Amino acid sequence: MKNIYAKTFANLFALIVVMALALFAPAGTVRYWQAWVYLAIYIVATVLITLYLIRRDPALLERRNAGGPMRERQAKQKVFNLFASIGFVALMIVPALDRRFGWSSVAAPIVIAGDVLTAAGLWLIFLVFRANTFASATIELAESQEVISTGPYALVRHPMYASGLLFLIGTPLALGSYWGLVAVAFTTLFLVLRLLDEEKFLASNLPGYVEYQRKVHHHLVPYMW
Repeated sequence: MKNIYAKTFANLFALIVVMALALFAPAGTVRYWQAWVYLAIYIVATVLITLYLIRRDPALLERRNAGGPMRERQAKQKVFNLFASIGFVALMIVPALDRRFGWSSVAAPIVIAGDVLTAAGLWLIFLVFRANTFASATIELAESQEVISTGPYALVRHPMYASGLLFLIGTPLALGSYWGLVAVAFTTLFLVLRLLDEEKFLASNLPGYVEYQRKVHHHLVPYMW
C-alpha cells in the first residue's frame, strides 16, 4: 500500500513539473503572477484531495492511478482521452504564449473569477470522489460496482465531467488569457465524445443504469443538457 502512496505523490509531482514547464517556458518568464496563483490553487487542492483518499478511500486512489489514455480498452476511448490530454496541456501553453506576446488583456477581477472557477471545479471533483468510490479514470466496471444516484449524481449523470468543465473554463481566465478559451472548446469536444460513449458502455454493462438515465435526464449541465 505504501508503494501506491509513493506512486501517487510521484505522479502528482511529475504532473506539477509538466504544468510549470508548460506555463513558464512558453511565457519566457517566471514573472507571471497569474500562473503562480493558479499553480498554488491546483497544488493545494490536489494534495488535500489525495490526503483524503489516502485516509478514506485508498481503493479509489489506486483505480485513479491506473488510469491514462493508453489504459483504455477501446481504441476510440484511447483517442478521446489522448486528445483531451493534449487539450489540457494546450490550456496552459496557449495562455503562456498569450502572456509572452500580449495577444489579450484580461483584467484582474476576471483573473480572480477564473481562480474561483478552477477552485470550484476542484472542490466539486472532491465531492464526486466522496460520493462515488467507483470514479475510475478509465472506462471500466469495478467488482461490485453499483449505480450512484445521490449527491452530485442526483443532478447530472456525469458530475466528474461537469466539475472538469468548470475547471477548464476557469483555467485560461485564471491565467489571464481569452485565447485560451479556444483550447477549452477543443478539450470539451473530446470530453463530450468520451462521455457519450461511456454512457453507452454503462447502459449495456451496469445493472440499473438505464433506470438511472430515466430518472436523471441531464448529461453535463443541470437543466440544460
